[in-house]
Order: sequence, then structure tokens, then C-alpha cells
Amino acid sequence: MEPGRFDLQGKVALVTGASRGIGAEAALTLAGAGADLCLASRDRAGLERVAARIEAMGRRALVRPIDLARTGEIPAMVEGAVRELGRLDILVNNAGTNIRRPALEVTEADWDRVVTLNLKAAFFCAQAAGRVMLGQGSGKVINIVSLAVRHGLPNLAVYTAAKAGLAGLTRVLAVEWAPHGVQVNAIGPGYLRTELTEPLFAQPGWLERALGRIPAGRTGVPADLAGLLLFLASPASDYVTGQVIFVDGGWTAM
Repeated sequence: MEPGRFDLQGKVALVTGASRGIGAEAALTLAGAGADLCLASRDRAGLERVAARIEAMGRRALVRPIDLARTGEIPAMVEGAVRELGRLDILVNNAGTNIRRPALEVTEADWDRVVTLNLKAAFFCAQAAGRVMLGQGSGKVINIVSLAVRHGLPNLAVYTAAKAGLAGLTRVLAVEWAPHGVQVNAIGPGYLRTELTEPLFAQPGWLERALGRIPAGRTGVPADLAGLLLFLASPASDYVTGQVIFVDGGWTAM
């Protein structure tokens, strides 16, 4: 392989939900490969902690506190990142939320909250970033979905609908944008231990049942996504687009 295929020197990435968990790990992974970062989340303090670690690597980190559910603010966020960091090469659509509830108990407010952040905001982030990337003739969009897009899991009706929509959106954008040098792919994490999934891990007996379904014999951590994320963000994946790739210890192979 040509040297430097995984090198992100001179690249700029925007990561949503970057204050913790998968988003923070994604930002640190990209910075470690040489990228400068725009970090987006509602949690300014969390973003500043991640930014300090990125700056300690010698990379630039732009903190952008934002509620992505207010989708009208997304274009200005992207324009600001381009203005201050000079370009935009990578978008990691990671921001999301979940409400675990039986389908018969889901309210319209639940639906709106989960679908707005997990799907609607992700689309408008991709749209705003795509305008920049298509104009420059290159770019990478990486959407974070879930193994729920492959399997029906109880109490996840709204979350599954949103993430399945994002998986479908991944394929559509990949087809539309491939002629312009922009690749769009998705990562489907399995059960990773993060703040969002901690209520599951706290349920009596849940971990034992989950481990019985995971051939690798363990649950994951955000760092388990780092290798695939770097591949999809780098020139090494220039001929890969429209794919949903699961990182789940073998769950979806069962």
C-alpha cells in the first residue's frame, strides 16, 4: 500500500456529539492521524476537555456548543468551521439520543426528540457538509448507526426507526455524491459501554444475556471503532461507499 494512505495531515474533521463516548474517541482518533477538529455538542465543558487533549497533540480544535435539534443553526456551524479551519474534509455524524420504552408507551414527544436528533439533524449536517465537499471534489461522511438496523430489539422502536433511516440515507447520499469524489459510509456499533448505554449495563442479568449473544465474549468500548473510523476517514477508503459496517464482536453474524 502507498505510504500515507491513512495520513490525515492537512485535513479538517467535524465531529458531532464530540464531548464524550464515541464522539470524543472519534475526534481523538482523527486528531492522532493529523486532522484538525471542529467539535460540536451541547456540552461546552465536555468539548473543552476533548479540545485540550487534541491541542496537546499539536492539532487545532474548534469548540462549537450547539443543540443540533435546532437544525436551522447547522449551516452556520459548518460555515464557521470552514472559515476558521480553512476547509472541511470529514464529517462524523455521531450525535444522538435514545429513549428505551415499549412501543405502546411511546409518546409523540419521544418520537420527535429521538428522530430529530438521530436522523433529521444528521441529514442536515450531511447536507451542509456535502455542499462544501462536493464543491472541493472530495470528502468523507461517516454516520454512526447501530446493530438495531439489522436486528429487531425490544423497547427501541423509535431509535431503530431513526437509525434505520440514517442507514438508508447513507446509501442514497453515497450514490448521489460518488461522482463528485465524496464517500458516505456508516458504522454500526454493537454494545459499547458508554454513558448512553449505561442503563442497560446496570440492569440485573442484562450483561450475562448479552455476552451469550456476542461471539467475541465481551462488550465493546469506543476505542474498538477507531481502526474502522480512521479507514473510512482516510484516502485508503476512496473506493468504499454506501456501506454499513458493523463493529459488534460478531453479534450480527449469529
